[in-house]
Amino acid sequence: MELIKTPSFELAIYKRGNENAERFMLCLPGRLDTKDYPNMRGHVDYFSKKGYLAVSFDPPGTWESPGDIELYTMTNYLKAIDELIVYFGNKPTVLIGHSRGGTIAMIAGIKNKSVTHFIAVMSSTSPSQIGWGELKDDVEITLRDMPPNDSEHKKTFYLPLNYFKDAEQYNPLEALRTCTKPKLFIRGTKDTVIDLEEIKEAYENSADPKVYREINSEHDYRLDVTVVEEVNKIVGEFLSSF
Repeated sequence: MELIKTPSFELAIYKRGNENAERFMLCLPGRLDTKDYPNMRGHVDYFSKKGYLAVSFDPPGTWESPGDIELYTMTNYLKAIDELIVYFGNKPTVLIGHSRGGTIAMIAGIKNKSVTHFIAVMSSTSPSQIGWGELKDDVEITLRDMPPNDSEHKKTFYLPLNYFKDAEQYNPLEALRTCTKPKLFIRGTKDTVIDLEEIKEAYENSADPKVYREINSEHDYRLDVTVVEEVNKIVGEFLSSF
């Protein structure tokens, strides 16, 4: 684990590739997920070998990134992306995110001028919803597998409900209609978390160029290394095409 300091945060990162690479890729974990899950590490490893400087990170206040969990908001996640892009030299940047990380990739991809392409893997455009964990004393108690995929041991997060209030201001759907950056939407055919219609709505309402692909996977595709490899291949073909 490497710890870096941006203007606003200390961030734990997983980094591979040449610092002097011409292109940068940021791999964005889903809600309360970590850079150390196999999908994030798999994307970093694969694209670093394709000539990218590739990085994933634990969002502010989670996992190995210092600070209180109150730092974990979509606003701060987006700010961390902007600051990481500057930190690594404002290179032409690709964003790939899973689930809520894919929503973040859409929002940041539309707004940040350094981002050239963005990829949303099993991602919704609607605000993050309460209800994944137990509600108690103004927090949502949420459990996450310990990396790489250890379901026997869990990390507990006490997520303040302010996270959901903050998230209400972010919906990329309208801006997708006019964003002409290449964008890729991936749906898992066995996904029971993100509604198919939401992914299709994002795709169908997006400006060209755009690509829609389906994979035979449940939502947590990190659990199957062959699916992680399939996503890498799909993303690689997309980047080669645009």
